[in-house]
Amino acid sequence: MKLSDLRPAPGSHKAERRVGRGHGSGRGKTAGRGTKGQKARTGGSIHRAFNGGQTRLSKRLPFQRGMGAARNSFSALQDVYTVINVVDLVDLFEAGAQVRPENLVEQKVLTPAEARGLIKILGDGEIDRPLTVHAHKFSASARAKIEAAGGSVEIIPTKVYEKTKRRKDDTAKAQQ
Repeated sequence: MKLSDLRPAPGSHKAERRVGRGHGSGRGKTAGRGTKGQKARTGGSIHRAFNGGQTRLSKRLPFQRGMGAARNSFSALQDVYTVINVVDLVDLFEAGAQVRPENLVEQKVLTPAEARGLIKILGDGEIDRPLTVHAHKFSASARAKIEAAGGSVEIIPTKVYEKTKRRKDDTAKAQQ
């Protein structure tokens, strides 16, 4: 067997249609392109956004860049939390202190805008003093470290909107 003897399996390769090879082939003269017009010419492809001479949609819309929070419709459905680690609290607060969002703004850990939003405490680092921490969410490790140091965890309740389908299921479970 030689390299020149290699052939694909019978029936696995369909022969390419040879257009423009004389009228005996059935695809001669205009080669199946019809007569005249843009699509009959070489390189005569029409852009996919071409709208028949009308200004195309992409030119009629205002120019907007990217998929940022303002443009991504799914980002409105997600709750965005400002994350604070346990180690950040140790340096700023004395033993037995109340850690609230407004206290974190005074210590310049959060901006006032972030303090109005949702806050989550994560368990990175060690804590050596009892603190009462108020936040919307706590990781399991953060909760364990705060309570092991003699502190307590207070969850700030979030607003629940009754009319939305997603929130309805959560409130029904809470009432049971």
